[in-house]
Amino acid sequence: MTASEFDAVTDKLVGVTQYLYYHVMGEPLTHPLLPDFIRTATEKGFKSVVTTNGTLLESVGDALIDAGVYKVNISLHSFEGDAAEAYEKYITSCLDFADKASRAGVLVILRLWNKGHDGGRNEDIVAAMKERFSDAEWKEDARGARIRHRLHLEYGERFEWPDASAEDGGADVFCYGLSDHFSILCDGTVVPCCLDRNGALALGNVLVDSVEKIMTSDRAERIRRGFKNRTAAEDLCRRCGYARMKF
Repeated sequence: MTASEFDAVTDKLVGVTQYLYYHVMGEPLTHPLLPDFIRTATEKGFKSVVTTNGTLLESVGDALIDAGVYKVNISLHSFEGDAAEAYEKYITSCLDFADKASRAGVLVILRLWNKGHDGGRNEDIVAAMKERFSDAEWKEDARGARIRHRLHLEYGERFEWPDASAEDGGADVFCYGLSDHFSILCDGTVVPCCLDRNGALALGNVLVDSVEKIMTSDRAERIRRGFKNRTAAEDLCRRCGYARMKF
């Protein structure tokens, strides 16, 4: 997405939402204009939330903080298969950023969304966190921990992304898509949720139509009704591991 496209898209989102999440597939920190996008969004009254695998935080992290990013989710499970030495360096870099950013007022969430698939590394990662933040509060529960003000650990289950070639899991699904969020791909295509990275459930294009027109289209209304009744209105939703998780 270009700077002019981002400006046009965010103009249409004023009054629609307070929060912009930069994570509809791909690593947002690879975009050279991301800090500029965040500044533009902040000037328009939005709060910017970045979800990253953390590999580029060492080089881009300071720019995110300076740009006024509101929240950063770091998916520490992204490289769980890496060699021990490389992974330790990666974790250290992520924790360095988490420390600096949270002290600067940025909300930081350290994610381990890989229960049952961590290869035994989660325990080592949490130990590294406790060593690094030894002066922290560490209020723990089943979902994670409040490490200190504006710094949290979050656990989650691994799930399979929706794919047209995946097994049909049935119509009994639920999703928050179109109830508390929708997604905009880099070309302006609007989709119901952040997992439809290929635009299979395209509802319209925000560079062409208004958000209101797109959100009240027949397809959008049908999908929204389906989720409300815990049933899939679209074939892709039947093949989504996240939608089959119990909420």
